Amino acid sequence: MRSVSPSIPLFGAYFPAWLICTGAGVLGAAVVRVAFVRLGVDELLPWRLLTYICVAAIVGFALALTVFGR
Repeated sequence: MRSVSPSIPLFGAYFPAWLICTGAGVLGAAVVRVAFVRLGVDELLPWRLLTYICVAAIVGFALALTVFGR
């Protein structure tokens, strides 16, 4: 079996899948942060930065598994 990195043709160039998953993770964490601020949960978080980094990782990994997983 041949191992190839997953690439996506986007605007004529091939982007690596991890770059798209990272961007989606950052956007997902930003959306979750806005939701947490509106709900008042953000003030209760002890380690906000770590929480949002983990949310970004969860979103990015979930996207990678669902879209590019084998």
